[in-house]
Amino acid sequence: LVSGVSAQYRITIPEGLSTNSVIDLINEDTRIKGDLINVADEGVLAPNTYSFDITTNKEDLFFKMKSEQNKILDLAWNKRAPDLPLKSAYELLILASIVEKEAGNEEDKRKVASVFLNRLKKKMRLQSDPTVVFSLTGGKNTLNRDLTKADLKIKSPFNTYKIDGLPPSPICNPSKSSIYAVANPIETDFLYFVADGKGGHNFSNNLKLHNSFVKEYRRLKK
Repeated sequence: LVSGVSAQYRITIPEGLSTNSVIDLINEDTRIKGDLINVADEGVLAPNTYSFDITTNKEDLFFKMKSEQNKILDLAWNKRAPDLPLKSAYELLILASIVEKEAGNEEDKRKVASVFLNRLKKKMRLQSDPTVVFSLTGGKNTLNRDLTKADLKIKSPFNTYKIDGLPPSPICNPSKSSIYAVANPIETDFLYFVADGKGGHNFSNNLKLHNSFVKEYRRLKK
C-alpha cells in the first residue's frame, strides 16, 4: 500500500514446449485474467519465467512472450555467421526448434546446429527424429513410445526423413540459446550424431563411425 507496487506473480514457460502446451499453461493459470487464448503459430513464443500482476490478462502475457521471441530472433539474425545456408530469420527459427528438441544439453547445441547446417549445405536430408514425432502428434500431445521404421516413412511436410530441406514451420518454441546456436554454430565437418546414453551426443563425419556409435548407444540402452 505504501509503495504502490502490485503483488507480483510468476509463470515459467519451459524451453521446447509446443505452442499448444504453452497456451494450455496460460489458460489453466487462474491467476491470469481475461479470455482464453485459442490458437497461435508454432515457435513464436519465448520460453522464460515471466512476472505479472493482477491487472495482467492472458492476451497481454501472450503478446509479451511473442514480442520477446521477435527481439531474440531479430538480434540473432542480424549477428548471424556470414555463410549460413538459411534464407530468412524464419528459417533460422525453424532449425532452432529442431536443435532444441535434439540437443540434450547446452554444450551440444552449437555442435548439433553445425550438423544440420552442414547437411543443408550438402543437400542431405536432415533426418531428425523430433520432426517425425511432430508429424505424428502435431505438437498437441506426447508420443509416449519409441519411433518405428514405419514412422520414418510417413508422408508429412514435417518428416525430414522424406522431405528435402527444412519443414514448413517450427516444431516447438525454441530457447534463446538454441536460436543463437544456429545463428553462430561451431565450425565442424560433422554430418551425424547420436545420443551417448549419458545426456550428451557422439558426433561423427562419416557413416561408419556413426554406425559404431549407434551400436554402442543401443547396447547401453538395453
